[in-house]
Formats: sequence, C-alpha cells, structure tokens
Amino acid sequence: MYQFFTEPENIRENEIIISDHQDVNHICNVLRMKVGEEIAFCCQENQKEYICRISSIEKEEVRAVIEDINGESGELPVEITLFQGLPKGDKMELIIQKAVELGAAQIVPVASKRAVVKLDAKKAVKKVQRWNEIAKSAAKQSKRRAIPEVTQVMSFPEAVEYGKTMDMLLIPYEDARGVAYSKEIIASVKGKKSLGIYIGPEGGFQEEEVALAQSAGAYSITLGHRILRTETAGMAVLSIIMFLLEED
Repeated sequence: MYQFFTEPENIRENEIIISDHQDVNHICNVLRMKVGEEIAFCCQENQKEYICRISSIEKEEVRAVIEDINGESGELPVEITLFQGLPKGDKMELIIQKAVELGAAQIVPVASKRAVVKLDAKKAVKKVQRWNEIAKSAAKQSKRRAIPEVTQVMSFPEAVEYGKTMDMLLIPYEDARGVAYSKEIIASVKGKKSLGIYIGPEGGFQEEEVALAQSAGAYSITLGHRILRTETAGMAVLSIIMFLLEED
C-alpha cells in the first residue's frame, strides 16, 4: 500500500482531501492509482496513520474515505540525530536515504576539518533542500510516521554544542576501547529520550575534534576490527541501535 503524508487541516470527519500539487500528480500520473484503491496517509502532528480508499480523483484534488486509523506510532522510542561529516560526491544522498529507513529522526550535515567538500552558503541551501526531499521520499517508502529533518550545515563545534541538548552522544572512533566496552555503552541507550551519533568524513575526525566531543559527554565506541567507510559507519551504528530499540 502506498503511503503519503498529510496535514491536520486535510483530515475531515470521514475523509482526507489532498490538494498538494506534487502529491496529486504522484497519485494520478506516476502511480496511476484509481478510484477504489487503498492508500495510507500519515499525520506527523498526531502520529496517526489513516488507512483510506480513494473515492474521487480530480485534476487538482484527490479524496479518500477513511476506513481505519492506527494510533500506535511506528517510530523508535529514542529520537536519534545523525551528525554526518560531509562526504564526497553524492554519498550524502545515499546516507540520508538509508538513515531515514533505519529510524533516524534528524540528520545534521557537518563541515568537519577533514571534510573534502566545502559548501558556500548558496550551494548549501540548495543541497539541504534536495536532501530534505530525499528524506521525505525515504520516509514514504519505509512507512515512517514522521519525516526526518535535514538541518542546515553546521561546523563541528556547532554540532557539538547542539549535541549537548541530547541525553546521550556516541562517536565511533578507531582508537576507542574494545568491543565489550562499546557493547555496554550501546546497551545503555535504552531508556534515553534522545541520542546523537557523530560520524566523520572520509578522512575521519581530528584528535582535537574527538576530544571536543568527549568534553561534551560523548562516548567513544568501536564498531569492530575493520575500518568502515563514512557511508557505512553511520548505517552500522543505526542498524545496531534500531534492532536494540525495536519493540513488538
């Protein structure tokens, strides 16, 4: 069943009315859905999923009758923010897509010292717009109840300062203590409300950046005896934490 996001004002007593041009076009011209087909809508504000059946399709509007409402959220119990060092090429698009699928609530692009990519203000705005579209698409595909936000690009000190508002911080680092210690730290994520994960760019973090994160309370952890690429490291941590936190 295809899923879309909707705003509270589109929800009536027994139907949902969609007039957003992009969604109407997607339903009508891309998916070629017909009257009578099932479709799901999620409302971020009330965290509910509405199972509907399309009742009418017009050029600028789609109406769907509400048949069932699922109130239980499919989101993880811990709000996870991925602080991702800017990678080369289009790797950021893949990272955002997979981070959303794995349950991240927010992605923060970070311009750390060893990041090869340098974005000026104008390019950064366009990139962030594009990244948020990717996050929305991934949220639809993975049937998330909320669309994760991709924030504006932050410097590493700004990212560390922002991380201080969270209950727990993790920073995978090659010189961290052993696997047993890291497993204990990751297990302690349970019961927290918010978690920040710092992932370095291709060149990794500088020692002073790691020290800065540690001074803010971040735990250094290892992901094993192999060196992971920047686009793999975040996915590895998120996968472990998602499985740890997932509930029946």
